[in-house]
Amino acid sequence: MSILEIRNLHAGVEDTEILKGVDLTLRSGEIHALMGPNGSGKSTLGYVIAGHPHYDVYEGDILLDGESILDMEADERTKAGIFLAFQYPVAVPGVSVANFLRTAVSNVRGYTDQENGSQRSGVIGSNLMPMRDFRRELNAKMKEFNVDPSFARRYLNDGFSGGEKKRTEVLQMAMLEPKFAILDESDSGLDIDALRVVSDGINKLATEDRGFLLVTHYQRILNYVTPDYVSIFYGGRIVQTGGPEVAAMLEEKGYGWVESEFEVVEVVEA
Repeated sequence: MSILEIRNLHAGVEDTEILKGVDLTLRSGEIHALMGPNGSGKSTLGYVIAGHPHYDVYEGDILLDGESILDMEADERTKAGIFLAFQYPVAVPGVSVANFLRTAVSNVRGYTDQENGSQRSGVIGSNLMPMRDFRRELNAKMKEFNVDPSFARRYLNDGFSGGEKKRTEVLQMAMLEPKFAILDESDSGLDIDALRVVSDGINKLATEDRGFLLVTHYQRILNYVTPDYVSIFYGGRIVQTGGPEVAAMLEEKGYGWVESEFEVVEVVEA
């Protein structure tokens, strides 16, 4: 079992504190939904865990299996088993989905760490996952997760619809096989059919070896992906945690009641 621990995490941008003492423990095999209004700091938490260089950690720690990851760069955290799915995935014209995934998978699995002497001199890509093995695995994953084979040849997220971008991120998760996946509003901008496809992919990947931190505003994705825990994130911290009934309560009451229930803290989402 793997454990991701966030201890008294304070973080932000320069002198603007956004996270104000976050405590959260996520274990493999668990799905933890994080719900809260815009500007509460949910996305910032995901970025800080993943190692986005734009953010500074002022206090606290992030531990993966008991070891701090604060000194790791973003790519090192990916190798260690952290995956972040963006709310708005960036388009990368000129880089095909297949080439992107082959490079990413090769990096995570250690192919790119080979010594120069172990590579075939002058052969491009000799320190990447063998093309035949990669193609076989990619084709199998695309079939399993309902991704059109033509995606492999398309430029990453370039001209993709919202649903296509989110399906591609599910495919990335399937190929990279992280220990913990942080999904930043993966339901954002999806129609009902795309939401079902993405939710099905999450459920397939939600094995006992993998934990999910599912950031969302709405109950609707939780109609398809059942969380073990639901936390309310407000004012840069977690103010309440429970089971799926917490999401149902938010659906009924909205977020307005949180201001009267908990101390109001102004937060600026960077």
